[in-house]
Order: sequence, then C-alpha cells, then structure tokens
Amino acid sequence: MRTTLSPILASLANVFRIPLSQTASRPAATAALSRFNGSSNESSKKSTTAAAMSSTRQFSTTSALSKRKGGYQRPDRRITMIRYFLHHPLTPRPLRFSRNRFLRHWTIHRAWHLFQAQQRRAHHLELERQWHAMRAACEELRTGAGDGGKLFRKSMIKTGIFKDLFPIEYGRLQTESPSSEGWNHDWKRMK
Repeated sequence: MRTTLSPILASLANVFRIPLSQTASRPAATAALSRFNGSSNESSKKSTTAAAMSSTRQFSTTSALSKRKGGYQRPDRRITMIRYFLHHPLTPRPLRFSRNRFLRHWTIHRAWHLFQAQQRRAHHLELERQWHAMRAACEELRTGAGDGGKLFRKSMIKTGIFKDLFPIEYGRLQTESPSSEGWNHDWKRMK
C-alpha cells in the first residue's frame, strides 16, 4: 500500500532529507500519513475509527458529542507534523540510561555543580577580601595620615561626580567612535 504524500509533507521530507521509502516500514508514520492525507482505503478508515471510538467511549463521550455537533473534526496539521517528525527513525531517540549509567551521569552532574559552587564561594571571598582591604586603607587614611583626616574627607567628597544622578557617558549610545557627520540638522519628517 503506497500512500501519496501531501505537498507539505513531501517538501518537509525533502528539506530534512528523510527518505520516503522508510514510511512503508513504519506503521505509526503510515497511520499518521493516512490520517493526515485522508486515505481512500475504507478498511483502514473503519479500523482506525472503530479503535478510536472504542478507546474514547469507554471513559468519555467526547467523540459521540462531537459527532452530534457537526461531524468529525480533523486534527491540527501542526500537531500531526510534529508527531510525524518526532517519531521518525532519523530523529535521535531520547536518552534512556541504565542504573549504572544514570548513577555516573548524576555523579558527574553533582560534581560539576559542587565545583561551580566552590568557584562562586572563592569569588565571593576574594571580593570580601578586596572590600576589607579598601576599608582598612580608608581607615588608615582617616586616622594615620597625620593631617587630622583632611585628606580622607577630601577624597570622600562626591559632589560634581554625578550631576544628574547618572554618568554623562550614558547620555548617548555607546559606539566605537563618534559619527563623522554629527547631528543631521536637515532631516525632516516624511508626510
């Protein structure tokens, strides 16, 4: 039984370099294609609809209600395409680890996180050491310079540094170099 592909499926198969001959060996893909294309084989239609009715009617009346409200609703094409390419043989399978391999994976993962935490802690301690050194230097400047702390007070004055509460460098876009033309004064809004 050879099902013809819709133009969308054929183009996607061409783009992703999926050989079309493999769809015959995959019953799931063939069923998805037949549902997607609406194949003309009545026996496959009857078997799929009977299986769908028996699986949904045991627990729900959704298909019966949708039948009463206006007939069969086709599944969304995007979902069908996603399912088709997710279950394609060229799609890599999800990782399934054995117990030992999972334990190895978890051990490496945990060791990496412990290493990163150790690096963060070392970085934090280095910043704290720098802060304490700056504080000690300021304290030495305040008390031990011999001028009664005048040099310390002068160095701590913050007036004139930030005129409008932020540095002037942030007032324009940061670029590699200034513009060669400067401001375009001849520019006018288009009507």
